Amino acid sequence: MSSLDDTTMKINPLAGKPVGLSALVDIPKLVTAYFTEIPDPSVPAQKVTFGTSGHRGSALTTSFNEWHVLAICQAICQYREQQGINGPLFLGIDTHALSMPAYASALEVLAANRVEVMIAENDEYTPTPVISYAILVHNRGREKGLADGIVITPSHNPPHDGGFKYNPPHGGPAENAITAWIETRANEFLKDGLKGVKRIPFAQALRASTTHRYDYLNAYVNDLGSVINMNAIRDANINMGVDPLGGAGVHYWTAIAHRYSLDLTVVNKVIDPTFRFMTVDWDGQVRMDPSSPYAMQGLIGLKNRFDIAFACDTDHDRHGIVTRSTGLLPPNHYLSVAINYLFQHRPKWNKSAAVGKTVVSSQMIDRITTKLGRKLYEVPVGFKWFVDGLFEGSLGFGGEESAGASFLRTDGSVWTTDKDGIILALLSAEITARMNRDPGEIYHELAHEFGESVYERIDAPATPAQKEMLAKLSPQQIRSTDLAGEKIQTVLTHAPGNGASIGGLKVIAEQGWFAARPSGTENIYKIYAESFLGVDHLHRILTEAQTLISDALATDAVAP
Repeated sequence: MSSLDDTTMKINPLAGKPVGLSALVDIPKLVTAYFTEIPDPSVPAQKVTFGTSGHRGSALTTSFNEWHVLAICQAICQYREQQGINGPLFLGIDTHALSMPAYASALEVLAANRVEVMIAENDEYTPTPVISYAILVHNRGREKGLADGIVITPSHNPPHDGGFKYNPPHGGPAENAITAWIETRANEFLKDGLKGVKRIPFAQALRASTTHRYDYLNAYVNDLGSVINMNAIRDANINMGVDPLGGAGVHYWTAIAHRYSLDLTVVNKVIDPTFRFMTVDWDGQVRMDPSSPYAMQGLIGLKNRFDIAFACDTDHDRHGIVTRSTGLLPPNHYLSVAINYLFQHRPKWNKSAAVGKTVVSSQMIDRITTKLGRKLYEVPVGFKWFVDGLFEGSLGFGGEESAGASFLRTDGSVWTTDKDGIILALLSAEITARMNRDPGEIYHELAHEFGESVYERIDAPATPAQKEMLAKLSPQQIRSTDLAGEKIQTVLTHAPGNGASIGGLKVIAEQGWFAARPSGTENIYKIYAESFLGVDHLHRILTEAQTLISDALATDAVAP
């Protein structure tokens, strides 16, 4: 394995600059490939593979095309029948170029299987949290006729990608057992040349008696007052700017402003599948990541125009917050501020409701949670681990370091069980209104109280065999007793909150920690690290982390 200097993310010279013509995806070529290329199920990269957020890929690499969608949809129909799920299926799409073709393919299969499908009025784009919300509202108080949903989105991935997610009746991301079943069945359909996949023409599917129009936008927007204090935002006359990044919520923001009489300006209403209005991300790719300072140069430019500015990614399940005081807030900083605020300004929440975080999120959250007198629920990476807690109200908040989170309604009942970038964005305005200072200023106060944190994530190369070994490491394989000059307190391979494997390990000292886990899609492993003793200490942690992991893997490789 390489040294830290070799593996720290290489920043592309075009990062943060406007998208050049050479970076624009050829949309006609992409859509043609979706309908004409046929995946080879003997090639791993061309099979259906459900990661933490569904199946993703590109038609240009034959990893996401019509055959994949047809096979996945038929598998979902069979899963629904097997589980007795016979209520409506809520179907939503984002603005990626492959989403509309995939929507047509999906509806052809769903209608042929006589599934009651709810599609958006006026063919509106539909954010991921809105699908989760619709499922939960329909299922409230029901034991029969339960609904589920599909969101066609690759989230913030580049324009050439497509994605497909399934949300069962609990409204959140499907758990491993469900996605494994769907994945296996879908790949069997691919192997058999789609034999057994039912399908009718798209025009007929639209006219089918089982296909219904549903007003997703107004149902969701009209209920936002049950989760966000809209009156406080309006009465304080908070001046907000929002960039939907050409995503699925592009028409939601104007509706929100009108419904609640807010001073909210949508600075970009353009929908363009090339996303040419973005600035280039760190690696030269076009990526709608609202937490990336390179991709968010446009949003950062709003810093002095508004009291608070925010963006959401393409399916609006992630958030980016820009404050007058500090500019773009790192996700861990904003999660800390949100948790600190919510658990002191939601008096109807259950006093035992816990704080949910992933193992790679900041320990600032741990320190705040302790002061709040709340229980910390620490889980592996993946929002699916928060679903049950949010559903039953035992978790007040669940958040990931990658800027995805959701929280309960003000009465302590469930809002969504999937990430909701819209409410996290609006919460920043509520916080500013109620606290008379923005989230950046509040984080500065928290850092003064609990210590200044520095955090970094790097990628390091690893072979498939090394990735497999990393996922199976035991605490005993970490030979060192110190980390960057501090005694190692704990080595975790399972999350403290639920005992689930973290697919890697986390090493914790008093003022710093690191976690290492293999990527599910690339030949790399990811190292997350944090220090409360400064940048030099953080770099020592990162350097020693690579040595500790390399030594452990080498030991494992030669073990009898």
